[in-house]
Amino acid sequence: MTWIESLTLNSPSGFWNPIVWLVFLVIFAIIGYLIYSRGNRSYKPNTDQVKPFLSGNKVEDVEEIRVRAGDIYWGFIEALKGYYDVLMRMHTGDVRDYILWYLGLGAIILFILVGGV
Repeated sequence: MTWIESLTLNSPSGFWNPIVWLVFLVIFAIIGYLIYSRGNRSYKPNTDQVKPFLSGNKVEDVEEIRVRAGDIYWGFIEALKGYYDVLMRMHTGDVRDYILWYLGLGAIILFILVGGV
């Protein structure tokens, strides 16, 4: 048994050898470096090249074009507005209220399960 075979882990579905894995890692790193080295050399970070454009026009305020999480879920929230209005009124931000809700609902569930209602 050679030292490479001693490092090989055989299983019914195949084998695993760290030396083979390292050889592939080095090959892929070389391929990645070759692709990177052929990149566009005229790119300069921290210049006007990195500023955003919208349809060919400069955008002065990036916040104007940024999509916020509220914008993504706008339709969903608008469709369930009645449900969210009730939840927003119940939402106090006080942890003690949430613990009280948790204990109250837990007591009701326990009563239903133990009481057999």
